[in-house]
Amino acid sequence: MHREEWQKKGAGHRQRLRDKFIRQGMDSFSDNEVLELLLTFGTPQKDCKEPARALLKKFTSLAEVLEKPPDELQQVKGVGPKNAFAIHFIQGVARRYLQQRLINKNYLHSSREVADYLLHAMRDLRREILTVIFLDASHAIIATEVAAEGTLTRNTVYPRELLKMALEHHAAAVIIAHNHPSGNPAPSAADRHLTRSLFLALSLVDIKLLDHFIVAGTAAPYSFADNGLMTDISEECANIWKTRR
Repeated sequence: MHREEWQKKGAGHRQRLRDKFIRQGMDSFSDNEVLELLLTFGTPQKDCKEPARALLKKFTSLAEVLEKPPDELQQVKGVGPKNAFAIHFIQGVARRYLQQRLINKNYLHSSREVADYLLHAMRDLRREILTVIFLDASHAIIATEVAAEGTLTRNTVYPRELLKMALEHHAAAVIIAHNHPSGNPAPSAADRHLTRSLFLALSLVDIKLLDHFIVAGTAAPYSFADNGLMTDISEECANIWKTRR
């Protein structure tokens, strides 16, 4: 097949994929077709069927491919810097979309969406981060921000910094979340101590700490509230205040 014929055939195939999406939406696409079309954004004149198949074979799922950093994507034959950039960029867009769609929603009615956002944003991070979700008095979500990075303990997460951020947002309540790169979602003793310290600090200015999520791997985030730990911490802190009076 001459080069001109191949390019014409390839252009026709890519256009058919675009038309299919416009007519039938994402549900009509296989993961392989999604990746193929994504890869063409980086190299529009290149046949991307085989690199798409190779990515899925190596990383097993579309979600795993989207979460991989560009340097790992480029280890797959046929995936270059432009292709890897296209995939990494669309993953960043998806993360921002999930974050922004939470704003102004009531947390109690949207806790599943919050968990989905945290899972997407934090599950594959290679170092620990602490994300804070700020809520108003009716528990509508005001904003989400990263408050700390690195090994998270009472000695590295400063309550005064969290207080400052909460007051700047005029928050009445907050939810915190951090990830376990190890893949084990079980809260450690340090996680419990950190939660209690932040609960106490926030309570000084009448801001409630509603929950602490731990994200680890692809499982649903671990919730302190759902597992009764927030109740335990609230009772511990109430006893602390009593003994100090």
